[in-house]
Amino acid sequence: MNTLLLKFEMLDDAMADILRQKTPAERLRIGGRMWKSARVMLRGAIRTTYPEWPEDQVNREIAHRISHGAIAHESD
Repeated sequence: MNTLLLKFEMLDDAMADILRQKTPAERLRIGGRMWKSARVMLRGAIRTTYPEWPEDQVNREIAHRISHGAIAHESD
């Protein structure tokens, strides 16, 4: 199996149909809420793993992870 395919979740047909019925503004709102949810979950995971990190370091780590490494760590 192509390993690239393992990195992406696929939308099932029923969910794709529901999203197609949404207006562009509704889809943007959904995406924005998903983005915010991802940041909240990452913040919790990072805080649990590194409770001693200051807030700015936690924010940099969130940015690094969400960007898939496009935003480098300071030490990189």
